[in-house]
Order: sequence, then C-alpha cells, then structure tokens
Amino acid sequence: MAYFIRRLVLLFITLVLVSLITFAVFQIIPGDPIRIMLGPEADETQIETLEKELGLDQPLHIQYVDWVGGAITGDFGKSIRFSRPVSDLIYDRIPITFSLAVLSVILVVIIAIPLGIYVAKKPNSLMDYALSTVTQVGMAIPSFWLGMLLILYLGMTFSFFQISGYVPWSESILGALGTLILPALTIAIPQIAVSFRYIRTSVLEQMQRDYVRTARSKGMREGSLMYRHVLRNAMIPILTVFGLIFAEVVAGTIIVEQVFGLPGLGSLLITAISYRDFPLVQGIVMYITLIVVFINFIIDILYSIIDPRIRL
Repeated sequence: MAYFIRRLVLLFITLVLVSLITFAVFQIIPGDPIRIMLGPEADETQIETLEKELGLDQPLHIQYVDWVGGAITGDFGKSIRFSRPVSDLIYDRIPITFSLAVLSVILVVIIAIPLGIYVAKKPNSLMDYALSTVTQVGMAIPSFWLGMLLILYLGMTFSFFQISGYVPWSESILGALGTLILPALTIAIPQIAVSFRYIRTSVLEQMQRDYVRTARSKGMREGSLMYRHVLRNAMIPILTVFGLIFAEVVAGTIIVEQVFGLPGLGSLLITAISYRDFPLVQGIVMYITLIVVFINFIIDILYSIIDPRIRL
C-alpha cells in the first residue's frame, strides 16, 4: 500500500511540474495569439477586450491557477484558432490517436516478444544474426521515410490499405483497420527492432543463470521453464522498455499522422502551434503527458506484482 501511495504522489508531482513548464514555456514563446486571432488591422480596444475575455490581462500566477483549476475539471479554455472549447477538440481527435497508439503497441507485442524469445533460445545461430541485422536497420529508418515507403509499396499495391483519411470504427471495422494499419506499422517497426533486442538480451541473460541449469537438471520441461521462471524474471527490464516504447509511440503519432493525413491529436497539435493557439497546445500537451504518466504508473504497479521485493 505504501508503494502504491508513493507512486501516486510521484504521478501528481510529475503532472504539476509538467503543467508549470508548459505554462511557462508558452509565456516566453514569440508571437501574440491575440493579434494573430484578430488580424493586423485590430485596434487597441479590440485587443484589450479579447484579452479580458480570455483572461490574459490577469497576472501570470492568477492565469496559471485559473488554468490548472479548469484543467482539473477538464476545462482547458477556448481555442483561439477554432473558437471552440479545447476539451471538445481533443475529445474529437483522441479516439484516432489512441486507436493508432494501441494498434502500434499490439503489433510490437505480438511480433517482438515471440521473436526475442525464439532467438534467445538459439543464440549465435543464423536466425539470430539475420534478425539482429534486420532490427539494426529498422532502428535506423526515420518514421516519415518508412511511412512513404509503405505508402508506395503497400498502399499503392493493395486496395485494402488506405493511404490517407480515416474511417471511424463505428462506421466500418475493416475500414478503420485499412486506414490505421500502415500508420501503425510505420510507428511499430522501429519499436519492434528496439524491443526485440532488449527482449533477446534479457531472456538470454536469465537463461544463463544457475537456477535455469538447476531446473533443467531436475527434468523441468523447456516450455514450463521459459514461461514460469525465465520470462517472469526477465519481465522487469522488458516492462521498462515497453513503458519507454509507449511514450515513443504517442510522440511518433505526431509525425505519422501528418504523413498519412490522419485527423488525430498530432495533426491538431501542428495546427495549434502554427497559429500560436496556446490554450489548445497546452491542453494537448497535458493530455499526452497524462497518458504517458498513467502508463508508467501502471508499469510501476506491474513491477511490484511481478517482483514483490520492489515494494521494499
């Protein structure tokens, strides 16, 4: 219980620090969102009226307290560019980004873990060298270039894949998969390469431990040994990597959504930055931070379940 409370306190502190940094950064970035919103012909009266309406005439500490107070209730203010509540804009886009991130992580899990375990059982084999070489290339490929290659060689060849736009899940499951599978592969392939190498190394290290030799000498089957003992002990570093991978996946959607024309949080963030829409940018950053911090919180809890010694 004490471990759980400590993790919650750290989660809260992280969110507070990110909110402070986010708010402070957007106060010093050049560019006046009010003048961008009203245009160059606006007079001082119009500017002062809009500043008062948006609360920008208040001291910075009052602006921050008001913003945090609204954020706690899900109110991140009103978008300067779209003249709509920031929360509504995020809620409209987040299902797309969330679906893309989850599909990417699923691809990483179902491909990287079996391959890593398989190669760890046969170290220094031809398959080991081949996959290690391929994954080295996979880690080096930029995501935007990989996305364009997938569009060129898969999207243009097979009609199932759609190279732009988005079909909601409620409209067509196959249509949604068709629009998301190529972007998900674009994000997943580099992460598969990274996680494969970590899984291989972690499992291989555990298989060289004394307890594995002892279990084999007692006649334990390889399947039981692998899944009941080796994987359990190897999961701590693997979970750490997957926490980092999820953060990379969420960040990777920003670029990939632009490549494939997906109307998710990534494309909305680019638009908000272009128009100096500070309330919208702050809201998106906080939502992304909340998702990443929550995932890491879940991983911390899984640590304590897999290895109870961590609670101490």
